[in-house]
Amino acid sequence: MQVSIKWLKDYVDIDETAEEIADRLTMAGVPVERIVRADEGLEKVITGRIEKIVPHPDSDHLLICQLNIGRDDLLQIVTGASNVREGHVVPVALVGSILPDGKKISKGKLRGIPSNGMMCSAGELAIDIEGLPDEQIHGIYILPDDTPVGIPAAEALGLDDVVLEFELTANRADCFSVIGIAREIAALTGKELHLPKIEVGETAEDNASDLVTIQIADADLCRRFSARVLRDVKIAPSPAWIVDRLHGAGIRSINNVVDVTNFVMLELGQPLHAYDYDAVAGHILTARRAHAGENLHTLDDSARTAVGDELVIADSEKPAGLAGIMGGLESEITDGTTSVILEAAAFHGPTIRRTARRIGLHSEASGRFERGVDETETVRAATRAAQLLAEMGACTVAKGVVDIYPTRRVPTVLEFSARTVGERIGANIPGDWMASALRSLGFIVEEKALETYRVAVPSWRGDVTMMEDISEEVARLYGYDNIASRLPTGAVQQGRTSEMQDFVDAMRESLCALGMTEELSFSFTSEKTLDKLGVPPDSPLRQAIPIMNPLTDEYPLIRTTLLTSMLENAARNVARKNTDLRLFDIAPVFFPKALPVTELVHEKLKITGLITGRRSPIAWDTSNDLVDFYDMKGIVERFLAAIGVQKYTVERGEHFALHPGKTAFFKKGRDVIAVVGELHPTIAANFGIAQNVYIFEMDAETLLLYRRKKTVIAALPKYPASTRDLAILVDADLTTSEIDRVIAKNGGKFFRSATLFDIYMGKQVAEGKKSMAFHLYFQSDDKTLTDEEVDAAFSDILRAAEEQLHAQLR
Repeated sequence: MQVSIKWLKDYVDIDETAEEIADRLTMAGVPVERIVRADEGLEKVITGRIEKIVPHPDSDHLLICQLNIGRDDLLQIVTGASNVREGHVVPVALVGSILPDGKKISKGKLRGIPSNGMMCSAGELAIDIEGLPDEQIHGIYILPDDTPVGIPAAEALGLDDVVLEFELTANRADCFSVIGIAREIAALTGKELHLPKIEVGETAEDNASDLVTIQIADADLCRRFSARVLRDVKIAPSPAWIVDRLHGAGIRSINNVVDVTNFVMLELGQPLHAYDYDAVAGHILTARRAHAGENLHTLDDSARTAVGDELVIADSEKPAGLAGIMGGLESEITDGTTSVILEAAAFHGPTIRRTARRIGLHSEASGRFERGVDETETVRAATRAAQLLAEMGACTVAKGVVDIYPTRRVPTVLEFSARTVGERIGANIPGDWMASALRSLGFIVEEKALETYRVAVPSWRGDVTMMEDISEEVARLYGYDNIASRLPTGAVQQGRTSEMQDFVDAMRESLCALGMTEELSFSFTSEKTLDKLGVPPDSPLRQAIPIMNPLTDEYPLIRTTLLTSMLENAARNVARKNTDLRLFDIAPVFFPKALPVTELVHEKLKITGLITGRRSPIAWDTSNDLVDFYDMKGIVERFLAAIGVQKYTVERGEHFALHPGKTAFFKKGRDVIAVVGELHPTIAANFGIAQNVYIFEMDAETLLLYRRKKTVIAALPKYPASTRDLAILVDADLTTSEIDRVIAKNGGKFFRSATLFDIYMGKQVAEGKKSMAFHLYFQSDDKTLTDEEVDAAFSDILRAAEEQLHAQLR
């Protein structure tokens, strides 16, 4: 569940920062997992107008653009995009920008012409490309002509927002809605909750009950079934404000009708589904169990066969949708839809969960039904959706609501005394404060006697069923920090290792399994050793803490890097003819906040490894090949896989101690999770090592941040993979990761992976070029792919490579 701050402000006044709101919610039992800023990576991206375009004198596809970015001088940028014109307003990444995809913008020259920045595409700005023209997907993103120049691009793109990502427990179904979160914020901050006024003008001449019939055949699986009918429907794009709200919640815009159903689901927590009225046979919708062997054709264009325990919404002939999970393809909303049935229901959560799990199809709607929805909201939700569409001028609304509600919900009523609740949570809290706090959450509280209360639980709080739950509500609103800590009574439990300690043990085991040997060394170093390592004078590594009483004059400082002790140990081994080494160290380094030290220093746990010498031990059946850069890169890749760090990129990098051109950075976004490379020959010579040495460096806290928290086990593929080979001619300085990103981004939904199997630079390849061949894998979880589907995806990849990388098919 994720919610944007902008959307929350529609219902509650928020004066605090996103961090403060996240902390309040987390401490109140509504945990915020992450705060995402929509403009991350766009800090130095502004708007600019192209004032002049001239062709590049030495290229037939490059253009020299002069841009007005709101400053005195025009900015010159050279581009290969063909969709830019004079007068276009475009996003401009200034020199020093680091874009959302990790690309760093620096000054450069293209065919001898200086270029001071970059005009950005939708992909480079991490904009949802769904619905964009093809030229804006593969070319520069064109902003509206009236966009001011020189303003932050995030503001122009509506990305100046903050999104809160929640990791909600299953019992808090009420918080799977924007209003639910807003209600929590209002209660915690003492602000008033502003609920939308839900009413709609029923301007159509027809009565809904005359147009559609709804039925519940299995009342144990559907507690309530409601519907409204919309006439004179005009399918169109949604207003920008709805698109922005959905985008902030991680949902892409489709059309006004579908977007409104998604908006209301997120706003109220009640899923809805829209049916094309004319595609519903008999204009009848029935909530019933599926018949065994019955065919279900869902919106994802998948044909499914029912086993007999699924809940479906059926018309007079066939199932029109898989209830609570996904609608049917035949009744979907299309551009030709003129009348719509809006359905809102309360389905049996366990049935929805079992069905979704068995077919492997989870949706935003199923997630809410699984946790339980408020059955009293179905009519309000359908009315809210009709209201929004009518206000857009997208429909007229038939009179009345068709509503089947066999067994009405009986409100939960509880009684408690302030004394009992106070004793349970260990705090002396006045009864009137408890009553006020509960009322702020929507509870109806009546005082029966002195500090004794009768409470009617609101319909959306199905998790509150006993007095202990009331105690929990009072405690979390009062604030756990405000409740005095007391030592527990009972047996003392054995201590446990911390998360970091467990993680270090796992890393140590993984590196040993990869054939590495752990070294143990003192945490001391010296200026001389830092000089041998080539540490720049202004590097933080030079800010080493002096030891007041060193064990030896040779090591008077506390180390700031593990490389010093690692290379000294390697040199000691090589000097004793032990030239085949695979070493690693997991140990802390120390950085002062200031020198001389007046407060506790910062301790960082680092992981460093080193390999040199032969690839395999000496034996009659092994070669004497020496290790190289790719041996170390492979060790790092297998190590990261073993500890659960995935989906990183590998880029060229620069490190003061490593060989230029033989250094790689493993990155997650902007964070460098590993540095791998060949030790510079000069540095190796400084330590007396006369052979190639390869090292890696990592930071334990960064690895812990990005490791996979949960292991997901998936079934083996049922359907065979299809493969294609792609051989292209590209610039010699183009990296594999850059090509991989383009392939993955344009490979379509069936693309699985790309493997580089050949690189060639020789007589048949022009100077400054290289040939790279990739093995492409395509696979579907639901079917065997046809040649046409695979060929279409292959064509998209090739076209993107040609346009974005200027590649040529070999």
